[in-house]
Amino acid sequence: MKLLLHMCCGPCSCYPVKTLRAQGIEPTGFFFNPNIHPYKEWKHRLDTAKEFAAKVGMEIITDEHYALHEFVRRAIPAESQPNGRCTMCYTWRLRETARYAKEHGYDAFTSTLFYSIYQQHDLMRRTAERFAVAYGVAFRYEDFRPGWQEGIDISKELDLYRQPYCGCIFSEEERYSKEYLKRRRKENRAKKRARMEREQQSHA
Repeated sequence: MKLLLHMCCGPCSCYPVKTLRAQGIEPTGFFFNPNIHPYKEWKHRLDTAKEFAAKVGMEIITDEHYALHEFVRRAIPAESQPNGRCTMCYTWRLRETARYAKEHGYDAFTSTLFYSIYQQHDLMRRTAERFAVAYGVAFRYEDFRPGWQEGIDISKELDLYRQPYCGCIFSEEERYSKEYLKRRRKENRAKKRARMEREQQSHA
């Protein structure tokens, strides 16, 4: 099988590549991640994806256009919708992967996004399946999450840069901003109080 493997980063590729090779499949890596910001972080992850591919002897295709303006243009309107930003991000990356796979003669595509225990797995699967139909190329689904720790161990053995947040400027804020974390805790407390009040009213 000629398989195109969308790579969100080097470390997240470790376990999926090992698993696919154990199944007799030699994937080609595809780095397309316009969500990653700022520039130095994007460049670091791009270089690490290439480093990983070189260390394990895997072919890799990279999109090396830094798309800050396009990402922000798409992300801001999406913020008004439930899971809007993440849905936009999954859609953009998986659509491009399916398109590239179809146009370059691959039998199927998949993504290392299905390795992450932090991503919205079912949403990504539905999105990938939709583009498989739209572009007429198979989507090879596999839940790589059981190998989460093994993948971490492999990435450390390979001495790969491990990123501290998802990738986009929003997730960077969510990871580091004390003000954001304080606001989120306040919002969660308010939601909890509202839920308790509704429960009390329903039992009144």
